[in-house]
Amino acid sequence: MSGIVGMVNLAGAPIDRELLWRCTDFLSYRGPEAQQVWIDRNVGLGHTLLHTTYESETESQPTTLDGKVWLIADARIDARAELLKKLPTLISKNNPNDAELILYAYEAWGEDCIHHLIGDFVFAIWDSRRRQLFCARDHLGVKPFFYAVTPDSFIFSNTLNAVRLDRNVSSELNEVAIGDYLLFGVNQNLSTTTFRGINRLPAGHTLTVSNGSVSTHCYWSPTRGTELRFRDRQSCVERFDELLTSAVEDRLRTSRVAVSMSGGLDSTSIAAIAHELMKDPTAIHTYSVVYDNLIPDEERHYSEAAANHIGIPITHIDGDRYPLFDSQIQSDMNQAEPFLLSSLTGQFNTLLRLCARHTRVALTGYDGDALMDEPPNNYFKSAARTLRFKNLMAGLAWYLRTKRSLRGLGIRSLVTRRFREQDVAGFYPEWIDESFAKRTNLRERLKEYSLIQVKLDETRPATFRALASKVWSSLFEGYDPGATRLALEFRHPFIDLRLIEFLLSVPAVPWCVEKHILTTAMHHRLPADVLNRRKTPLAGDPALQMTRHASVRWLDSFEVSPQLRYFVNLNKRLSIADEQTSESVWASLRVFALNHWLSNSQLTDRVESRHQTSNKEPVSQTSIA
Repeated sequence: MSGIVGMVNLAGAPIDRELLWRCTDFLSYRGPEAQQVWIDRNVGLGHTLLHTTYESETESQPTTLDGKVWLIADARIDARAELLKKLPTLISKNNPNDAELILYAYEAWGEDCIHHLIGDFVFAIWDSRRRQLFCARDHLGVKPFFYAVTPDSFIFSNTLNAVRLDRNVSSELNEVAIGDYLLFGVNQNLSTTTFRGINRLPAGHTLTVSNGSVSTHCYWSPTRGTELRFRDRQSCVERFDELLTSAVEDRLRTSRVAVSMSGGLDSTSIAAIAHELMKDPTAIHTYSVVYDNLIPDEERHYSEAAANHIGIPITHIDGDRYPLFDSQIQSDMNQAEPFLLSSLTGQFNTLLRLCARHTRVALTGYDGDALMDEPPNNYFKSAARTLRFKNLMAGLAWYLRTKRSLRGLGIRSLVTRRFREQDVAGFYPEWIDESFAKRTNLRERLKEYSLIQVKLDETRPATFRALASKVWSSLFEGYDPGATRLALEFRHPFIDLRLIEFLLSVPAVPWCVEKHILTTAMHHRLPADVLNRRKTPLAGDPALQMTRHASVRWLDSFEVSPQLRYFVNLNKRLSIADEQTSESVWASLRVFALNHWLSNSQLTDRVESRHQTSNKEPVSQTSIA
């Protein structure tokens, strides 16, 4: 979870060495082990290091193999053995670290190296031979990458507020992103941020700075490959189990790990496999947020049953005791973007801090629901429409044998009725300022993003909608140290390229109906009550219940930032306690969060001033080419 920052002066002027050091020093919480910079005339790279894998003990960045090509990275490269087999003649050491692996791959394939790398990563390579900067973000966007282009320079980092330290980068707000936040809770444009002058490199993209220009390119997007067929069902399950085990194993590579574990199938599966691989019950600890009184909730029972069955300790965090927007440390509410502020800040940060006390690496079970819980009627309709009657009859037979009923599938409509797109009316808060709404076309954006988009030839529309959603990016950034400010790296084994491509290639029926393939693979690893637990949403909305059972009037009496009135007509806003639905409560809470963010969004200016007048440069090696 290293911190990275870099600059290129497009007109060729020398790098501002003091600014580069300030940005690097600002990222020291991401990498307390070492802070280093490297400068070559109009190019500068900064890096802060935190050891989170065995191999990272040998890292020292910025790094080079030949003095001509330099790299900084926040990276964990997976499938290392397979990659090493492709590079036998190039590698000069027995066990290169991940940063060196990226450089070896670049030496072998140039910019095409991105097609040979998998894992969670962002990196930047300065090729002095070509006077070119080449950057990349991992396929699924687990690691963030931000950049800004000014008339004379290019600056980037994996932490948004580090980019803002450059005074030439505008802090003017991006009104469309703020409108998206008020409507949806997240920015719907994955290439922008809340600041007009700062961009976000989307997942699966590369970026190149060459000859004074900046260009981006999409190198990967999810596709449904040729359908895989196995000689028998057990072979399919075994292959899935191999891939999931590899995904967990690649994300361990450490002596201690924490798991954010509910009582559901996904996170308990990850915990069980991690326990098998580590073979040390003291090396793994699980943490779970539970509600005992606020809402009907069975997570305590199921998570404890799973932990006892696996043989690992668990700590339960009582969500009932945390009020809305409660945080023991006020700085937890000061985030780079408003969507990172959570009304459930207190319990989330407690979970994070408990994990950080145990280890530097934590695992989650996100997002098995999106990948392995496809409504079966989509598959049946596609099979009928494309005349794949063998697949149709085999799938229907399995469903009837397993569920003992065909109710709910709409069998009559499989051939005779087209699967239409539906226009779902979204929730539009009446308190949004009308002039702001017109400037940003908010009502039109709501209509556009409320469409359920399903292609007729897809058997996996629910999965593809999840892969194309904007939620993943915001969730990963919420777990990132740029938001948590902890020396803790979260890893998500289900968000693994090999596993996702496999799941998109096996028949949705039976494998991805109610997580059938995962349930089968975990048959001997988890207790029966966890395996047989029906997938149900949380039995109540904690935020809604808190507004009904606790005093939340203080959330309506906040000191209003002058900027808030550009976006919200407070005269039309109900008090939070008077909101009646979960949707309206969460929308109203976003007003409070936005106001807090607007009042504190200049925090980095104060940080910058402090660094300008504070201690001398950090004691680290500086290379000047």
